[in-house]
Amino acid sequence: MHDAQGLELTTASAAAVAAWDHTIAGYLGYRADTSARLAAALAADPDFGMAHCLGAYFALLGFNAALLPAAAAAADRARPLLAAATRREQAHLAAVDAWHAGAPDRAVAIWEQILAAHPRDVLAFRLHHFVNFWLGRPDRMRAALLDVEPKWDREAPAYTTLLACRCFAFEECGLYTEAEAAGREAVTRDPADLWAAHGVAHVLEMQGRRAEGIAWIAGLAPGWDGANNLRHHLYWHAALFHFERGAFDEVLALYDTAFRNLAAPLTAAQPDLYIDVQNAVSMLYRLARLGVDVGDRWEELADRAEARVGDCLSTFTLPHWAMALAGARRWDAAARLLDGMRAGAAGNGVLAAQVRDVALPISAAVLAAARGDPAGAVALMRPALGAMSSLGGSHAQQDVLEQLFLDAAMAAGLKDDAHLLLERVAGRSALPLHRRRGYAAAAREIGFGGT
Repeated sequence: MHDAQGLELTTASAAAVAAWDHTIAGYLGYRADTSARLAAALAADPDFGMAHCLGAYFALLGFNAALLPAAAAAADRARPLLAAATRREQAHLAAVDAWHAGAPDRAVAIWEQILAAHPRDVLAFRLHHFVNFWLGRPDRMRAALLDVEPKWDREAPAYTTLLACRCFAFEECGLYTEAEAAGREAVTRDPADLWAAHGVAHVLEMQGRRAEGIAWIAGLAPGWDGANNLRHHLYWHAALFHFERGAFDEVLALYDTAFRNLAAPLTAAQPDLYIDVQNAVSMLYRLARLGVDVGDRWEELADRAEARVGDCLSTFTLPHWAMALAGARRWDAAARLLDGMRAGAAGNGVLAAQVRDVALPISAAVLAAARGDPAGAVALMRPALGAMSSLGGSHAQQDVLEQLFLDAAMAAGLKDDAHLLLERVAGRSALPLHRRRGYAAAAREIGFGGT
């Protein structure tokens, strides 16, 4: 049997292959029913090894320690079924094992080997794109795209995904013109492609094109029925555009009704999904630092943070958990969060290094700043600043951590540190800092860039 990309699959069931293709399309398209699609593939063939392997991947995609047993169980079911399968399928299982063992960088290397032999393996390509993003490696995202792109037919079923990934990889590398062209072409092909819409939103954000950004998201949103949590992140982008325009009531309305609406089925089902938490915490932090009253919204997020103490799988989320606990003034829980991170930093892998060298000092800086010690926050965060991108997250997402450092430096009177931070941010933004709400006051005060 062969899938829609022409790749061999070890199953004797044509129905299982059709369901597999439907599942991959759901994964690439960020559809909320993707797990149900996978269940249909396994119902058609319970011995479909790659389907069990895909179930393990899906569990790992959540960056949630509570899902690790499910990932292990799915991999164990796949193992004997793939013993006589193709080398490509067996390599996917090896990538699952590496990722599950806390070595996502080894999984990336395996996907690269798969792509070298099978450049149209869109599952390996998309996972490689995803994990490299959360390892802070946009150059690797772009390199993989450039490697496989010439070997794809523009009429291939998943070519729109290649365009969407081209858009985001090029945007994170600062190549905005090429990024926007690819993203817009992808959306022309498929107006419901959330990853392409997301990539273009990032371009508009980095170029300060706020009115265009609001219109871009509003125009596409009616086509997002059935999409998963990524649509929340797109509404967060809309809120970010409104934030920069000073429309704080609109930002809070979007918070309550679009990207942190706990009455919505998707958010209610996964209230602590990493991307939803990052959306909510970073927006509340931005608002609070400008004196906007956010009410009791911190409390719900602090509850989620307390429940995830010790879970270090999403290193970029860790400082957000610290922000939530600081916002709710839960200092004992915050101390436990740091203890859990110290335990997570004790290993040898790439995640342990990220926690030890970057996430832990930044999270400690969050708490120091919140407790009135801005100089201590700067001292904690300064050594980690250069490696902060290794936590993953886009430039737009990392921005909230940069604003934390800037606030602490200004409050402590450390103008050289503030200047260093402004230089860092100005180097990748197409918009002068005196026109960016998070940086304007500091830029004016220290005379940065002639403001």
